[in-house]
Amino acid sequence: MPRSSETIAALASALAKAQAELINPEKSLTATIRTGRPGDGERSFRYAPLSSGLDIVRKTLGQHEIATLQLLANGSLRIGRFVRSPRRLIPSAWAPR
Repeated sequence: MPRSSETIAALASALAKAQAELINPEKSLTATIRTGRPGDGERSFRYAPLSSGLDIVRKTLGQHEIATLQLLANGSLRIGRFVRSPRRLIPSAWAPR
């Protein structure tokens, strides 16, 4: 698929709109870590599950008809392909293993 300024501009615009709508996931989990050093005790922190963040990203990108793909081909991982409807594909560079 040929690359063009219009295709890249349309994708950049859609990504900017989607990014403006992204929200932080709720920190619904708590972890407690023992430091292992005498006298330091424990430290606790709250965090969001990865699945919550992925749900937010999928929903927001989907509303703007954007998909990301990761493909394995010829022993190399191709990362960060963006697909924008209708049939606009922005390929990434090959990342060798």
